Amino acid sequence: MKMEEMQEQRNIFYESIREEETRKLLSALANGRNMTLAAPRRIGKTGLIHNVFNRVRNSEDNIICIYVDIFPTRCLADFVHLLGKAIFEAVQSHSERLFSKVTSFLSSCRPAISFDPLTGSPSFSIDIAPSMEEKSLSDIFNCLEKSEVPVYIAIDEFQQVASYPESGTEAMLRSRIQFMHNVHFIFSGSQQHLIYEMFLSAKRPFYNSTQIMNLTTIDPESYYTFADRLFGEGGRTIDKSLFMFIYKCFEDYTWYVQTILNRLYETGGNITDKSQVTEAIRDIVRENTMVYQNTIAMLPDKQLQVLKALAKEGKTATPNKGAFIQKYSLKAASTVSSALSALIDKELVYRSPDGYSVYDRFLEIWLREE
Repeated sequence: MKMEEMQEQRNIFYESIREEETRKLLSALANGRNMTLAAPRRIGKTGLIHNVFNRVRNSEDNIICIYVDIFPTRCLADFVHLLGKAIFEAVQSHSERLFSKVTSFLSSCRPAISFDPLTGSPSFSIDIAPSMEEKSLSDIFNCLEKSEVPVYIAIDEFQQVASYPESGTEAMLRSRIQFMHNVHFIFSGSQQHLIYEMFLSAKRPFYNSTQIMNLTTIDPESYYTFADRLFGEGGRTIDKSLFMFIYKCFEDYTWYVQTILNRLYETGGNITDKSQVTEAIRDIVRENTMVYQNTIAMLPDKQLQVLKALAKEGKTATPNKGAFIQKYSLKAASTVSSALSALIDKELVYRSPDGYSVYDRFLEIWLREE
């Protein structure tokens, strides 16, 4: 399936399945309310944000939408760099006047603009002078606040700012954002306990400053209706029992279900046998073998032992208790707890209300079969 067709499918998916969530986000932004969107990774929050922005762009010519994923950032300078880059890319084709203003701001940050020799598309980076991060960020926000058009900014994995070494980053951001009337924000995060702490604890600067939305899983019947219709439009079918097998196997995590359905659709035939599904899953796992080998090669032995045990168990609420430790010949409970903490920090293990599990479900399958 071509990339354009896949993107069109995603747009149709979110329009059909996440209609209510899309409506709430659009309403909040249009009425000047900032939003916090919390959900585990691969359940569809980023796709939802892109769908909302796609709707805005298709219906409103005078709104600038800016998306930035700050997961790779480790400090305030990284944050300012990524945000500045995202703003430049968003405004360059929207408004010459605003582009001029942004470029003027960027001139104080030592911008570097290069062009792809084949496509001619610009590539942009900025260099923030040491100790000028806060001023640069204020300049960015002031520039956007004075824009002649409204601006929507989605900052994905916003919990990262809580780990920056610069003290008071949250308070500084809150002080600059709270008085902005022309710029509205979506703060999203996959580490739900951290995101909720940032926005629901009275001790934190962002307390009670946004409308909270917890993105839940998709109803299987609605999901199957969508998948069945999409397969039908391609002149093929997918057996409902097989769809439900996929849905339950991956605990209704949107990304995994969509990935497998895409592979099945690619085969060009009707999906009527479980072996078709299991082979599609095996293909995906095999393709990622080198990635998974590199991942486990970086782990200390104690962490790897705990990760493998969780993969075999599937999910457990008490991985540091005697029964689990004895079953998988692990070390002392304190050692398991330390390994779990490290694996959670590395986002290899996810802790949900139901217990601990391997974050990447395809990695989990690979570890079980290794």
